[in-house]
Amino acid sequence: MPEEALLEVRDIEAGYGLSQVLFGLSLSILPGEMVTLMGRNGMGKTTTVRSIMGLTPARVGVIRFLGVDIAGLPPFRVAKLGIGLVPEGRQIFPNLSVNENLVAAAANRTAAAEPWTLAKVHALFPRLAERASSMGRQLSGGEQQMLAIGRALMTNPRLLLLDEVTEGLAPLIREEIWNCLVRLKAQGQSILVIDKNVEALTQIADRHYLIERGRVVWTGTSQELAAAPEVQHRYLGI
Repeated sequence: MPEEALLEVRDIEAGYGLSQVLFGLSLSILPGEMVTLMGRNGMGKTTTVRSIMGLTPARVGVIRFLGVDIAGLPPFRVAKLGIGLVPEGRQIFPNLSVNENLVAAAANRTAAAEPWTLAKVHALFPRLAERASSMGRQLSGGEQQMLAIGRALMTNPRLLLLDEVTEGLAPLIREEIWNCLVRLKAQGQSILVIDKNVEALTQIADRHYLIERGRVVWTGTSQELAAAPEVQHRYLGI
């Protein structure tokens, strides 16, 4: 009997006003999996994440999380069920300190046996420990991204969504974030990640969904994607 999906998105359609972005998009994530959503700019990746979170509600289709239909729920209810979002652009609180950002949304609603704490986030990102009392606006882009990830982890999510997780970051910072995701996956964290770095993602993720114009056009394992340069070139422009 196949393992039940942690998240199942089936045949969703979504958009903004009269502009439709997603056309029957489907994907699933199993417990403990790291799955990617990749595609060129403007193909619907962020809209997919926003639909899962209830920020851009799906007009048609099914979104199930832990067996519960979450389509149509407001974002705060989705978050309470155990989905943590690291949004594109980070969106940290600029006028709060690093530690204040981390504790602002801290909760253990999923009753994790060993919940995330300030000390654990500091251990994952030592740079945040060094900047604990610095204001959010004083951080570099890389430090802000680490803070956004740490803030999401402090909600003890069953599923972590990361939108454009290394966009605009220096290579050393990108490497640090990839290493962080590897550690989280090793701890059993389920992850959906949007990013453009195919080489890094095929080394650390389990499966991939490639989308074009709001539709899934290819899905497969890291091994299959690495072995299909023509697919990468066609849908990712590589």
